[in-house]
Amino acid sequence: MKAMWNGHVIAQSDDTVVVEGNHYFPESSVNPEYLRPSATHTTCPWKGEASYHTLTVDGQENRDAAWYYPEPKDAARQIAGRVAFWKGVQVTPD
Repeated sequence: MKAMWNGHVIAQSDDTVVVEGNHYFPESSVNPEYLRPSATHTTCPWKGEASYHTLTVDGQENRDAAWYYPEPKDAARQIAGRVAFWKGVQVTPD
């Protein structure tokens, strides 16, 4: 799978985990030069507290377009160490 935004590959991996229709990429497959930490946090009753990254590509920002669960609950342990995308990030087969 490949995650693209603004004409750039943000993440690419053949090892994604799909939860609720979202592909969670291994953190090691995400290009860190495009990520900036965000102060945003949300809570999912069964996955736990999510943290976010803003994508920055060619001077354009996509606020909170990547999220991850630093300490997912047991029911979501399969997404530990993984990152998912939304807000216009295209996730397609490689």
